[in-house]
Amino acid sequence: MKTVRIATRKSALALWQAEYVKERLEHFHPGLTVELVKMTSKGDRILDAPLAKIGGKGLFVKELENALLEGRADIAVHSMKDVPMSFPDGLGLSTICPRENPLDAFVSNHYSRLDELPEGAVVGTSSLRRQCQLLKLRPDLAIRFLRGNVNTRLAKLDNGEYDAIILAAAGLIRLDMADRIRNCLTTEQCLPAAGQGAVGIEIRTADNVIRQLLAPLHDQDTADRVLAERAMNRRLNGGCQVPIACYSELQGDELFIRGLVGQPDGRVLLEAQTRCHRSEGETAGIQVAEKLLQQGADRILSELMHD
Repeated sequence: MKTVRIATRKSALALWQAEYVKERLEHFHPGLTVELVKMTSKGDRILDAPLAKIGGKGLFVKELENALLEGRADIAVHSMKDVPMSFPDGLGLSTICPRENPLDAFVSNHYSRLDELPEGAVVGTSSLRRQCQLLKLRPDLAIRFLRGNVNTRLAKLDNGEYDAIILAAAGLIRLDMADRIRNCLTTEQCLPAAGQGAVGIEIRTADNVIRQLLAPLHDQDTADRVLAERAMNRRLNGGCQVPIACYSELQGDELFIRGLVGQPDGRVLLEAQTRCHRSEGETAGIQVAEKLLQQGADRILSELMHD
């Protein structure tokens, strides 16, 4: 194979991710030509409604998956937190690249930390996961809807529409905007989304040539963590429709997995955790989900699904 075509969205962050994979492929396979196939997803076109109301984060990957299925691209590069729990027939995840900072970033022009915000301050985020955890810490905050690419969100902050906004630290770092981060929220303040900070590569499962080309890009430490987190989400039938967080850390060969399900108003946050050998992460992720279900997570999820 002389040419690999990468399906990617056109946002600055998506293009960074695709260019990163392109550079890595060309590094490991001199002589290989890598092309970007840029496309706009439905999730990029509809910016005036919460994702939960228009179909969830799967909207960001559907067009890319169609390009794979129709042979217009060979691989699709995704932010792992946007990748649905299941794949269309014939497609699957082959590679998870090294994880960037997985935390949520507090961004503000006037305040250094969450606890410095005045009573009733306006905070922008479109994530129910972030919303419920922020309101648990600060019930007085006014959480306002905020979507769009990173530059759009920062422009709204700079225009004075918000006192602070919460963004993924990884995105700001990758776009050379780390100086906008006033501080990163700790995992005790705001547990990240499953897969946050990691880049995943989807392929046609029967394409062994592509699989072998991508093998050097795979990071097993990140994969062990992210697959455990996704296993928890999958057991909960999770997506962005509900406030679900899951984060795992490698401590030697041990995985420490934490999960959370909350009501959007922050009045109820269910939490669970476990430890296991890194080889048992997916099983342990499901166990964390079961612990959350035993506490009543299914009731929260059911209510939100029918909202």
